[in-house]
Amino acid sequence: MIYLDNPATSMKKPKIVYDMMYKNTVNCSVNAGRGGHFASIKGAEGIIRTQEAIADLFNIKTPERIAFTPNATYALNMAISGFLSPSDHVIITSMEHNSVLRPVHRLCSYTIVEADRQGVLNPRDIESAILKNTKLIITTHASNVCGTIMPVVEIGKICKKHNIPYLLDTAQTAGVIPIDVEKMNVSLLAFSGHKGLLGPLGTGGLYVDEGIDLAPLIVGGTGTESANRNQPKNMPDMLHSGTMNTPAIMTLADSIKYIKSIGVKNIGMHEKNLAIYLIDGLLNIEGVRVYGLKDGNRNGTVAFNVKNADSQEISDILNNDYQIATRGGYHCSYIAHETLGTENQGAVRAGFGAFSTKFEADALLFAVSKISKNMR
Repeated sequence: MIYLDNPATSMKKPKIVYDMMYKNTVNCSVNAGRGGHFASIKGAEGIIRTQEAIADLFNIKTPERIAFTPNATYALNMAISGFLSPSDHVIITSMEHNSVLRPVHRLCSYTIVEADRQGVLNPRDIESAILKNTKLIITTHASNVCGTIMPVVEIGKICKKHNIPYLLDTAQTAGVIPIDVEKMNVSLLAFSGHKGLLGPLGTGGLYVDEGIDLAPLIVGGTGTESANRNQPKNMPDMLHSGTMNTPAIMTLADSIKYIKSIGVKNIGMHEKNLAIYLIDGLLNIEGVRVYGLKDGNRNGTVAFNVKNADSQEISDILNNDYQIATRGGYHCSYIAHETLGTENQGAVRAGFGAFSTKFEADALLFAVSKISKNMR
């Protein structure tokens, strides 16, 4: 199988991830930090090691401000629901995943700042949307539909100017695009461990800057301050309730070590170059439309359609007839499809990863060409 569904999760991992996941499962499948015995202490030390690895990757000064979650969706919900109240106003963009849209929609008033037909956002429109009760600005770092990268540095400056915290969703960029919370003025950062960070499934996390006070979604089971009827206030215990996925979290440190040995910029450029190569080829196939930027400020995710065919149908043909894994439909981001003009058809999404090859791009081009010809 040719796997091009990397925006959902990376399937191929570095060998060290498989090796360490087995080792950590055998040796550290324990309730980390919930006892004074050797195994529990070793697990807690492994989690701290991963916090330090992530802090170094994102230029976070205080590793203990990083809490682990099962995925980025959980981290985003934790940040949004823990920080906002019904009287607050929030600014989001029309390229957001519904893991941002749905909790905001459920909780408080909000403004959706529209990107253009290529998913490009004008940061001035963010500033124009600020109200007196705007408490948080949330954007994705890169679209999970078409790969367009948001102007996060400029948005961060606007947030700093108006003293509004900035929540950044890095599910599509962590490990692929350099991230610096200081330069980007990011107050809250949600990340996925199993995508660009090449870690195991069931890993993600949330960085909470000093001065940001969250109400935890889940309480109890922290292992500290057991005599206190209230949840501990210190990080990360405040957000670490219940037994953690210790083997997977520990292994995430090793996948990050691998990424740093290759270089985040090198991985990102590899994926982007494959995307540009694919786009150039798709645009030469009759009846194929490509969405988002053709070059420039984008990552390795490509969205396209073949004539007027349903995108899920095309994805199914690619899977069943050509053994190529893509994803059709709306990708948990219908407002992004409305922005791109694909709300009636959805789109076929192909996303490259660190281990993707030009051969795989050529195989997809061959398959799409054949599909298009057969639709005449």
